[in-house]
Amino acid sequence: MSGGGVEGGSTPDRPAGGCRFINKQEVHVQSFQATCRTMAVMLLAVLASAAATPARERAVEPNADRTVVARCGEGFLETIGGHAVLHVAGTPYEMGFQHGRLLRDHVHAVVRFLLDEKAKEMTAEVAGMELLTPQQIIQGIQVVQQPFIPEWYTEELRGLADGSGVPLAEVQICNFIPELFHCSGFALSGAATGNPHTYHGRVLDYGCDWKLQEHPVVIVARPSGKIPFVNVGYAGFIGSVTGINAERISAGEMGGAGLGKWLGVPMAVLMREVLQGADTLAEAVAVFRDNPRTCEYYYVLADGKTGEAVALEAGADVFRTMEMGTSCERLPHAVEDAVLLSAGDRYELLVKRTRAAHGAIDAEAAIGLMDRPVSMSSNLHNVLFESSTGRFWVAHASPEGRPAAEQEYLGFDMRELLTHEPGPDAEELPGPEPAAVEKTVAAGAN
Repeated sequence: MSGGGVEGGSTPDRPAGGCRFINKQEVHVQSFQATCRTMAVMLLAVLASAAATPARERAVEPNADRTVVARCGEGFLETIGGHAVLHVAGTPYEMGFQHGRLLRDHVHAVVRFLLDEKAKEMTAEVAGMELLTPQQIIQGIQVVQQPFIPEWYTEELRGLADGSGVPLAEVQICNFIPELFHCSGFALSGAATGNPHTYHGRVLDYGCDWKLQEHPVVIVARPSGKIPFVNVGYAGFIGSVTGINAERISAGEMGGAGLGKWLGVPMAVLMREVLQGADTLAEAVAVFRDNPRTCEYYYVLADGKTGEAVALEAGADVFRTMEMGTSCERLPHAVEDAVLLSAGDRYELLVKRTRAAHGAIDAEAAIGLMDRPVSMSSNLHNVLFESSTGRFWVAHASPEGRPAAEQEYLGFDMRELLTHEPGPDAEELPGPEPAAVEKTVAAGAN
């Protein structure tokens, strides 16, 4: 990146901002932050080796095993190959309500585990203050960030709470967790692939001990007046860390340090703004450039229409871009139609692999690049977007916590998902109370 590098200015035990999280058994939460940060951002074209399953067996066609579970208003829930696919549509409140009602049990399970069990393992040490719980820290973050939160986000959270029956305060806390813990990605096209496609891979290395892999969902959203999109995430979360929109703009985030620097728009909200509002790569970049940002984050953005991609360093205090085929002082190896961002020996290895595979990377090979050790042991999900067509493949960690890279990939087609409608015999769940809808309409008028 021009004028800078991947590494931030903080240390694993004392991140910038004077706040650290401590496991009550004296295991620092920063241990997995440091792991993520080592691979903070990768935008590469590389054929990985030693796959547990041959890569050419993993770019499978969409699964034909499909069942509609229920409907709610304009939304519905189905399973494809056993994977939950949630369709939501309408106003922010309506989309949140559909999410909460159709995934009610999963939302409750996620919230209760995170707040009643996982949170008990950690406290937070803030400079000059006593030990605080994650809930207390998040409540403080919410106060700081309130002026930067868009109305649509607040309304969608309120709909999620009303639809699921989980108190709004608890829904808000869980949706702000990404601001506490900060993975890898790549995009390649042109000479790097040797074919007409653009591939954007995303490795999410959050901790598997958070049990989010037990509640995965592909969200297919058609927001009123905005761009339809697909968001790969988890029940109860409305922000995004991995997604692609109908204009074939794909996005993935990678986190670094910078804890305590929360005076800005939350990362997961900026990602959603890209998915529902960016028609072009330039518009996607502008979302991060033109808004106040938090912490230390890196992003990979790709445009399947043009084959262009870019990596961003977009933290609270810095904004830099790195184009395909360029280099900088800390990332000295330029590779045509690829950008590689990593650190140390791993960066050198990625360069070597990229050059070895250059010109012959298809979807199967691109999936293979995410195999371990590119994916860490904390690998929660892997996604490959064929951004040029809208096809994508998803793998999640096993319930026992085995990395996503070692699991089967399931294929989807965004174009088909965005046009699919359920049959008339699907169970209809009740929608929101009229008073709640009226409140939403009134809020939108102000």
